[in-house]
Amino acid sequence: MASNYTAPVQTLIDELGRLPGIGPKSAQRIAFHLLKVPADEVTRLAASITDAKSRVRFCDRCFHVADGPLCPICADEGRDGRVLCVVEESRDVVALERTGEYRGRYHVLLGAMSPLEGIGPEQLKVRELVARIEPEGVEEIILCTNPNTEGEVTAMYLARLLKPIGLSVTRIASGLPVGGDLEYADELTLGRALEGRRAVED
Repeated sequence: MASNYTAPVQTLIDELGRLPGIGPKSAQRIAFHLLKVPADEVTRLAASITDAKSRVRFCDRCFHVADGPLCPICADEGRDGRVLCVVEESRDVVALERTGEYRGRYHVLLGAMSPLEGIGPEQLKVRELVARIEPEGVEEIILCTNPNTEGEVTAMYLARLLKPIGLSVTRIASGLPVGGDLEYADELTLGRALEGRRAVED
C-alpha cells in the first residue's frame, strides 16, 4: 500500500518505528512532533544521540554502560566485590541502584536466553561472568533477571552452571509481577525482592 507521506517523512516514521516500544502510531506522533519544533531542538537531539553513541561504551568488567574503561560502580572501591548481582540490561542496574539496598557489584548479561530468537549463553556475557569469579573473590551471585519466561530460563541455566563451583547462588524474591521488567518496579518492591532473595533450588 502506498504511503500518504512524502519520502523523508515516511523514512523518519519507519526509523522511529524500529525503536523498542515504539509502535506505528507512536512513531507518527514523534515524527510530527519533531517536524513542528524549532530546528535547533532537533539538532540538539541528533547531536546528543551521536555524542552518546560515540562516547559511551560497555564497562570492561561488568558490561554496564560507561564512558571509560570502568563504570562508576566498578571503579568504586567501597563496593563489596564478593557479591555480584547478575542482570539482563544496564537499565536494570539503574533500577536496583535506586533502591539503595545493594552495595555489591554487578554483571550485565546484555540480554536473556531466548531459544526461539536463537539467543543462547554464547550470545550473552556468561563466559565473562564465570571468568570474574575467582580473580575477584566472588562468594555470592544474585540472579536478578526479569520475572518472565526468558529471565527464568536464564536464571536456571546460570544456577546450574554456577552452583557446582561452590558459590552461594540466590534469586530475588517473589513480589515482582510475573512477566514484568525490573526497570518498571517501584523502589520499595524491588528493595524487598532483593532483601528477601532465596537460594536457588535444583
